[in-house]
Amino acid sequence: MTTEQFARMERGPGFLAALDQSGGSTPKALRLYGIEDDAWETDEDMFSIVHGMRERIITSPSFDGLRVLGAILFENTMDRAIGGRPSARYLWEVKGIVPFLKVDKGLEAESGGVQVMKPIPGLDPLLARARANGVFGTKMRSVVRLANDEGVASVVSQQFTIAEEILASGLVPIIEPEVAIDSPEKADAESLLKDALLAGLERLGDSGKVMFKLTLPEEHGFYRILVDHPGVLKVVALSGGYTREEANRRLALNPGVVASFSRALTEGLNASQNAEEFDAMLDSSIASIFQASMT
Repeated sequence: MTTEQFARMERGPGFLAALDQSGGSTPKALRLYGIEDDAWETDEDMFSIVHGMRERIITSPSFDGLRVLGAILFENTMDRAIGGRPSARYLWEVKGIVPFLKVDKGLEAESGGVQVMKPIPGLDPLLARARANGVFGTKMRSVVRLANDEGVASVVSQQFTIAEEILASGLVPIIEPEVAIDSPEKADAESLLKDALLAGLERLGDSGKVMFKLTLPEEHGFYRILVDHPGVLKVVALSGGYTREEANRRLALNPGVVASFSRALTEGLNASQNAEEFDAMLDSSIASIFQASMT
Protein backbone atom coordinates (compact mmCIF):
# COMPACT_ATOMS: atom_id res chain seq x y z
CA MET A 1 0.00 0.00 0.00
CA THR A 2 1.30 3.44 -0.92
CA THR A 3 0.12 6.88 0.15
CA GLU A 4 -0.69 7.57 -3.50
CA GLN A 5 -2.93 4.49 -3.67
CA PHE A 6 -4.63 5.47 -0.41
CA ALA A 7 -5.31 8.99 -1.66
CA ARG A 8 -6.67 7.67 -4.93
CA MET A 9 -8.99 5.25 -3.15
CA GLU A 10 -10.14 7.95 -0.75
CA ARG A 11 -10.79 10.72 -3.25
CA GLY A 12 -10.58 9.34 -6.78
CA PRO A 13 -13.61 8.84 -9.01
CA GLY A 14 -14.63 5.44 -10.30
CA PHE A 15 -15.65 1.98 -9.14
CA LEU A 16 -14.06 -1.36 -8.32
CA ALA A 17 -14.03 -4.21 -10.84
CA ALA A 18 -14.48 -7.59 -9.16
CA LEU A 19 -12.35 -10.03 -11.17
CA ASP A 20 -11.91 -12.52 -8.34
CA GLN A 21 -13.95 -15.58 -9.27
CA SER A 22 -12.24 -18.54 -7.59
CA GLY A 23 -12.35 -22.29 -8.22
CA GLY A 24 -16.02 -22.77 -7.41
CA SER A 25 -17.38 -19.83 -9.38
CA THR A 26 -14.98 -19.88 -12.34
CA PRO A 27 -16.87 -22.45 -14.49
CA LYS A 28 -20.05 -20.35 -14.34
CA ALA A 29 -18.11 -17.19 -15.21
CA LEU A 30 -16.57 -18.94 -18.21
CA ARG A 31 -19.94 -20.30 -19.38
CA LEU A 32 -21.34 -16.76 -19.30
CA TYR A 33 -18.31 -15.77 -21.38
CA GLY A 34 -19.18 -18.45 -23.95
CA ILE A 35 -16.68 -21.13 -22.90
CA GLU A 36 -18.19 -24.49 -21.88
CA ASP A 37 -16.85 -26.92 -19.28
CA ASP A 38 -15.45 -29.31 -21.90
CA ALA A 39 -12.88 -26.65 -22.89
CA TRP A 40 -10.53 -27.79 -20.10
CA GLU A 41 -9.44 -31.00 -18.43
CA THR A 42 -7.66 -29.82 -15.27
CA ASP A 43 -8.09 -26.94 -12.83
CA GLU A 44 -4.83 -25.50 -14.09
CA ASP A 45 -6.24 -25.46 -17.63
CA MET A 46 -9.39 -23.75 -16.33
CA PHE A 47 -7.41 -21.10 -14.46
CA SER A 48 -5.29 -20.43 -17.54
CA ILE A 49 -8.45 -19.89 -19.62
CA VAL A 50 -10.04 -17.55 -17.07
CA HIS A 51 -6.76 -15.66 -16.76
CA GLY A 52 -6.93 -15.11 -20.50
CA MET A 53 -10.41 -13.63 -20.06
CA ARG A 54 -9.23 -11.36 -17.25
CA GLU A 55 -6.14 -10.32 -19.18
CA ARG A 56 -8.33 -9.41 -22.15
CA ILE A 57 -10.51 -7.24 -19.89
CA ILE A 58 -7.64 -5.56 -18.06
CA THR A 59 -5.57 -4.80 -21.18
CA SER A 60 -8.56 -3.45 -23.10
CA PRO A 61 -8.35 0.30 -23.75
CA SER A 62 -11.88 0.50 -22.34
CA PHE A 63 -10.61 -0.66 -18.93
CA ASP A 64 -9.03 2.62 -17.89
CA GLY A 65 -7.99 4.22 -14.63
CA LEU A 66 -10.19 7.24 -15.28
CA ARG A 67 -13.32 5.19 -14.56
CA VAL A 68 -12.06 2.00 -12.88
CA LEU A 69 -10.70 2.92 -9.47
CA GLY A 70 -9.66 -0.53 -8.28
CA ALA A 71 -9.77 -4.21 -9.21
CA ILE A 72 -10.10 -7.28 -6.99
CA LEU A 73 -8.00 -10.27 -8.04
CA PHE A 74 -8.07 -13.97 -7.22
CA GLU A 75 -4.80 -15.34 -5.75
CA ASN A 76 -4.13 -17.36 -8.92
CA THR A 77 -4.41 -14.15 -10.96
CA MET A 78 -2.04 -12.28 -8.65
CA ASP A 79 0.51 -15.03 -9.19
CA ARG A 80 0.34 -14.67 -12.99
CA ALA A 81 1.58 -11.94 -15.32
CA ILE A 82 -0.21 -9.45 -17.56
CA GLY A 83 1.73 -7.62 -20.24
CA GLY A 84 4.97 -9.06 -18.91
CA ARG A 85 4.44 -7.75 -15.35
CA PRO A 86 2.90 -9.30 -12.24
CA SER A 87 -0.85 -8.75 -12.54
CA ALA A 88 -1.23 -6.40 -9.56
CA ARG A 89 1.73 -4.31 -10.65
CA TYR A 90 0.36 -4.08 -14.19
CA LEU A 91 -2.91 -2.73 -12.81
CA TRP A 92 -1.22 0.01 -10.81
CA GLU A 93 1.87 0.83 -12.87
CA VAL A 94 0.28 0.71 -16.33
CA LYS A 95 -3.40 1.44 -15.72
CA GLY A 96 -3.35 3.45 -12.48
CA ILE A 97 -5.89 1.03 -10.99
CA VAL A 98 -5.56 0.08 -7.31
CA PRO A 99 -5.15 -3.71 -6.84
CA PHE A 100 -6.94 -5.80 -4.19
CA LEU A 101 -6.70 -9.51 -3.40
CA LYS A 102 -9.47 -11.93 -2.41
CA VAL A 103 -8.13 -13.81 0.64
CA ASP A 104 -11.04 -15.93 1.89
CA LYS A 105 -11.19 -19.66 1.15
CA GLY A 106 -14.94 -19.97 0.70
CA LEU A 107 -17.89 -20.48 2.98
CA GLU A 108 -18.90 -22.90 5.70
CA ALA A 109 -22.30 -24.60 5.50
CA GLU A 110 -25.26 -22.42 6.47
CA SER A 111 -25.97 -22.20 10.19
CA GLY A 112 -28.16 -19.68 11.99
CA GLY A 113 -29.24 -18.15 8.70
CA VAL A 114 -25.68 -17.23 7.68
CA GLN A 115 -22.53 -18.66 6.16
CA VAL A 116 -19.32 -17.66 7.89
CA MET A 117 -15.96 -18.00 6.18
CA LYS A 118 -13.91 -21.15 6.27
CA PRO A 119 -10.59 -20.85 8.11
CA ILE A 120 -7.88 -19.04 6.15
CA PRO A 121 -4.69 -21.07 6.64
CA GLY A 122 -1.47 -19.34 5.71
CA LEU A 123 -3.00 -15.87 5.83
CA ASP A 124 0.17 -14.15 7.08
CA PRO A 125 2.42 -15.40 4.23
CA LEU A 126 -0.35 -14.63 1.73
CA LEU A 127 -0.54 -11.05 3.01
CA ALA A 128 3.26 -10.80 2.75
CA ARG A 129 3.13 -11.98 -0.88
CA ALA A 130 0.36 -9.50 -1.58
CA ARG A 131 2.45 -6.62 -0.21
CA ALA A 132 5.44 -7.77 -2.26
CA ASN A 133 3.23 -7.70 -5.36
CA GLY A 134 2.09 -4.13 -4.71
CA VAL A 135 -1.43 -5.03 -3.54
CA PHE A 136 -3.29 -2.29 -1.63
CA GLY A 137 -5.96 -4.26 0.17
CA THR A 138 -7.89 -7.49 0.56
CA LYS A 139 -11.45 -8.77 0.24
CA MET A 140 -13.24 -11.52 2.17
CA ARG A 141 -16.86 -12.64 1.78
CA SER A 142 -19.49 -14.03 4.13
CA VAL A 143 -23.21 -14.48 3.40
CA VAL A 144 -26.30 -13.47 5.40
CA ARG A 145 -29.53 -15.22 4.40
CA LEU A 146 -31.87 -14.53 7.33
CA ALA A 147 -32.40 -11.80 9.92
CA ASN A 148 -30.90 -13.83 12.75
CA ASP A 149 -29.23 -11.76 15.49
CA GLU A 150 -26.71 -14.41 16.51
CA GLY A 151 -25.95 -15.37 12.92
CA VAL A 152 -25.29 -11.80 11.80
CA ALA A 153 -23.19 -11.17 14.90
CA SER A 154 -21.05 -14.23 14.13
CA VAL A 155 -20.43 -13.07 10.56
CA VAL A 156 -19.44 -9.55 11.58
CA SER A 157 -17.29 -10.69 14.52
CA GLN A 158 -15.31 -13.05 12.29
CA GLN A 159 -14.88 -10.39 9.61
CA PHE A 160 -13.56 -7.76 12.03
CA THR A 161 -11.26 -10.22 13.80
CA ILE A 162 -9.52 -11.02 10.51
CA ALA A 163 -9.70 -7.37 9.41
CA GLU A 164 -7.61 -6.42 12.44
CA GLU A 165 -4.92 -8.87 11.34
CA ILE A 166 -5.00 -7.49 7.79
CA LEU A 167 -4.71 -3.90 9.02
CA ALA A 168 -1.75 -4.89 11.20
CA SER A 169 -0.05 -6.27 8.07
CA GLY A 170 -0.28 -2.87 6.36
CA LEU A 171 -3.16 -3.64 3.98
CA VAL A 172 -6.73 -2.29 3.85
CA PRO A 173 -9.44 -4.94 4.27
CA ILE A 174 -12.71 -4.96 2.35
CA ILE A 175 -15.29 -6.54 4.66
CA GLU A 176 -18.02 -8.21 2.58
CA PRO A 177 -21.01 -9.58 4.50
CA GLU A 178 -23.28 -10.18 1.48
CA VAL A 179 -27.02 -10.21 2.15
CA ALA A 180 -28.59 -12.65 -0.32
CA ILE A 181 -30.83 -10.76 -2.73
CA ASP A 182 -33.45 -13.54 -2.54
CA SER A 183 -33.60 -13.49 1.26
CA PRO A 184 -37.23 -13.42 2.48
CA GLU A 185 -35.99 -11.15 5.31
CA LYS A 186 -33.62 -8.97 3.30
CA ALA A 187 -34.58 -5.56 4.76
CA ASP A 188 -34.56 -6.85 8.35
CA ALA A 189 -31.23 -8.59 7.78
CA GLU A 190 -29.78 -5.33 6.44
CA SER A 191 -30.94 -3.49 9.55
CA LEU A 192 -29.26 -6.02 11.84
CA LEU A 193 -26.14 -5.93 9.70
CA LYS A 194 -25.81 -2.15 9.73
CA ASP A 195 -26.03 -2.06 13.53
CA ALA A 196 -23.43 -4.85 13.81
CA LEU A 197 -21.05 -3.09 11.40
CA LEU A 198 -21.30 0.16 13.37
CA ALA A 199 -20.52 -1.76 16.56
CA GLY A 200 -17.57 -3.40 14.79
CA LEU A 201 -16.19 0.00 13.83
CA GLU A 202 -16.37 1.06 17.47
CA ARG A 203 -14.44 -2.08 18.41
CA LEU A 204 -11.82 -1.28 15.78
CA GLY A 205 -11.24 2.21 17.16
CA ASP A 206 -8.14 3.85 15.70
CA SER A 207 -6.62 0.63 14.30
CA GLY A 208 -7.10 1.84 10.72
CA LYS A 209 -9.71 2.39 8.05
CA VAL A 210 -11.66 -0.44 6.47
CA MET A 211 -13.87 -0.72 3.42
CA PHE A 212 -17.26 -2.40 3.15
CA LYS A 213 -18.69 -4.31 0.20
CA LEU A 214 -22.44 -4.58 0.70
CA THR A 215 -25.53 -5.78 -1.11
CA LEU A 216 -27.57 -2.95 -2.62
CA PRO A 217 -30.17 -2.27 0.11
CA GLU A 218 -33.95 -2.18 0.03
CA GLU A 219 -34.05 1.31 1.57
CA HIS A 220 -32.51 4.10 -0.50
CA GLY A 221 -29.41 5.61 1.08
CA PHE A 222 -29.52 3.03 3.87
CA TYR A 223 -25.75 2.85 4.35
CA ARG A 224 -25.07 6.59 4.30
CA ILE A 225 -23.98 6.47 7.95
CA LEU A 226 -21.23 4.03 6.95
CA VAL A 227 -20.20 6.13 3.93
CA ASP A 228 -19.70 9.12 6.25
CA HIS A 229 -18.04 7.21 9.12
CA PRO A 230 -14.45 8.33 9.84
CA GLY A 231 -13.33 4.71 10.16
CA VAL A 232 -14.51 3.80 6.65
CA LEU A 233 -12.38 4.47 3.59
CA LYS A 234 -15.10 3.58 1.07
CA VAL A 235 -18.36 1.66 0.75
CA VAL A 236 -18.78 -0.36 -2.44
CA ALA A 237 -21.72 -2.43 -3.63
CA LEU A 238 -21.89 -5.92 -5.08
CA SER A 239 -24.35 -6.72 -7.85
CA GLY A 240 -25.32 -9.97 -6.12
CA GLY A 241 -27.10 -11.52 -9.08
CA TYR A 242 -28.99 -8.41 -10.20
CA THR A 243 -28.71 -7.59 -13.89
CA ARG A 244 -26.44 -4.67 -14.73
CA GLU A 245 -29.48 -2.49 -15.44
CA GLU A 246 -31.11 -3.27 -12.08
CA ALA A 247 -27.81 -3.04 -10.18
CA ASN A 248 -27.11 0.38 -11.72
CA ARG A 249 -30.65 1.56 -10.91
CA ARG A 250 -30.31 0.57 -7.27
CA LEU A 251 -26.77 1.93 -7.03
CA ALA A 252 -27.84 5.36 -8.26
CA LEU A 253 -30.28 5.52 -5.32
CA ASN A 254 -27.42 5.19 -2.82
CA PRO A 255 -25.23 8.34 -2.95
CA GLY A 256 -21.66 7.86 -1.83
CA VAL A 257 -21.65 4.13 -2.60
CA VAL A 258 -19.75 2.98 -5.71
CA ALA A 259 -19.94 -0.30 -7.59
CA SER A 260 -17.82 -3.38 -7.13
CA PHE A 261 -19.54 -5.52 -9.74
CA SER A 262 -18.54 -8.89 -11.14
CA ARG A 263 -21.24 -10.49 -13.28
CA ALA A 264 -22.85 -7.12 -13.96
CA LEU A 265 -19.50 -5.84 -15.25
CA THR A 266 -18.82 -8.75 -17.61
CA GLU A 267 -22.43 -9.14 -18.77
CA GLY A 268 -22.46 -9.21 -22.58
CA LEU A 269 -18.78 -10.07 -23.03
CA ASN A 270 -18.09 -13.20 -25.08
CA ALA A 271 -14.99 -15.08 -26.12
CA SER A 272 -16.21 -15.08 -29.75
CA GLN A 273 -16.26 -11.27 -30.01
CA ASN A 274 -13.53 -9.61 -32.04
CA ALA A 275 -11.45 -6.87 -30.42
CA GLU A 276 -13.70 -4.07 -31.63
CA GLU A 277 -16.88 -5.77 -30.42
CA PHE A 278 -15.35 -6.76 -27.09
CA ASP A 279 -13.93 -3.30 -26.36
CA ALA A 280 -17.20 -1.60 -27.33
CA MET A 281 -19.26 -3.87 -25.07
CA LEU A 282 -16.85 -3.40 -22.17
CA ASP A 283 -16.79 0.37 -22.72
CA SER A 284 -20.59 0.53 -22.62
CA SER A 285 -20.67 -1.53 -19.42
CA ILE A 286 -17.98 0.53 -17.70
CA ALA A 287 -19.62 3.81 -18.75
CA SER A 288 -23.00 2.82 -17.30
CA ILE A 289 -21.52 1.53 -14.02
CA PHE A 290 -19.33 4.61 -13.67
CA GLN A 291 -22.31 6.90 -14.17
CA ALA A 292 -24.36 5.04 -11.55
CA SER A 293 -21.41 5.13 -9.14
CA MET A 294 -20.99 8.88 -9.50
CA THR A 295 -24.68 9.71 -8.94
